[in-house]
Amino acid sequence: MSALLTIGEVAKKAGLRASAIRFYEKAELLPKPIRSGGQRRYDSSVLGRIAVLQRAKDCGLTLEEARGLFNDRGRPSERWQRVARKKIIELDATIERIAAMRDLLQRRCECTDLDECGRKMVAAKARASSLPLAPAQKTLLQTKRPQ
Repeated sequence: MSALLTIGEVAKKAGLRASAIRFYEKAELLPKPIRSGGQRRYDSSVLGRIAVLQRAKDCGLTLEEARGLFNDRGRPSERWQRVARKKIIELDATIERIAAMRDLLQRRCECTDLDECGRKMVAAKARASSLPLAPAQKTLLQTKRPQ
């Protein structure tokens, strides 16, 4: 059996704070350590598990998704691929939303006031959806700016 490590030794070797180790333990992502004299003692194999948790974090996985890597069925590579496919779909959707946000931010506004701007936005939305305007939207578009 390999030598047991204190929480401080694990934290140092993993490049984390001891509080992060305790957090992962409380979240049940790390096995409960052996207690000796009131101190946590970890088997060195915990370092590999922490490395997987760090990779999961670097990939943007939630704690629940990371937990699935350890508690799910199938080979580790199958578990990783299953989680990765789902995360890539989420990332692609996020990329699309960000591109749309960038497009909106890059549009130049030359309206004289926010009322005009709002009317143009309502009209553009109506054109894009090809749906008839609601009565309130029609009223908004017909409202002229006070002079």
